Amino acid sequence: MDSEQLAALVAAALAEDVGDGDVTTQATVPVDARARAIISQKAPGVIYGLAVAEAVFAQLDADAGFQREASEGTWRQGGTVLEVRGAARALLTAERTALNFLAHLSGVATMAALAAQAVAGTRARVLDTRKTIPGLRALEKAAVSAGGAHNHRIGLYDAILIKDNHIAAAGSIAAAVSAARNAAPALADTIEVEVSSPAEIDEALAAGAGRLLLDNMDTTQVRAAVAQVGGRAELEVSGGVTVERLPELASTGVDWISMGALTHSAPSLDLSMSLQSMP
Repeated sequence: MDSEQLAALVAAALAEDVGDGDVTTQATVPVDARARAIISQKAPGVIYGLAVAEAVFAQLDADAGFQREASEGTWRQGGTVLEVRGAARALLTAERTALNFLAHLSGVATMAALAAQAVAGTRARVLDTRKTIPGLRALEKAAVSAGGAHNHRIGLYDAILIKDNHIAAAGSIAAAVSAARNAAPALADTIEVEVSSPAEIDEALAAGAGRLLLDNMDTTQVRAAVAQVGGRAELEVSGGVTVERLPELASTGVDWISMGALTHSAPSLDLSMSLQSMP
């Protein structure tokens, strides 16, 4: 996400929260008051999203100063994350929006770190999906990478993933793969086909698919698919994947495990902000 996109996202988030004005802060805090805000991490995890949080404060106080106390992408037990100095009103008005971004993105990075650790020592790598909050995909995928997991396609435009409904509309796996290869030759190397049975695996391999998506298979079925394919294509497991299931799935010998929960179900990391008055 470039600086203009980030600024627009932050502006929209602040508009949603502030509306016509932060009436509580305006009523209780002198206009010339200055303060120091300390954002603290209260649970173990991985921090990500400091630039977004800083952008929130900066939109309300262009002269705000920042001191980072945590490195992004590193597991830590807790402690001070960020210090912000500036106008007290701006700090208080920005607090919830900044924490919302930072806690959510840190939660995604934390779950990604747990997922990466769960498959350590195997050939499998954990992927995110397109199950992201609209407007936050670029940030969420960056948080996934910061946590140590991997990004799948960014959107519908950068890879070909032929799923069951595409196959139904095309008439067959072979027809869908052939049409995709002819229509988008530049993406031919990215073609992946969703399969759910041994017969569909054979058809996808015969069509020349270089990657197969094993959809909603149990571990026994995944092991059978790995043996059937015998290294002729990369294999990705998808559907109902949890952190708890990752070690077992990774032990089957698949290459990739996609996990929508990295983004759609990651719990926010527990963060808080305290304010100290300054002369």
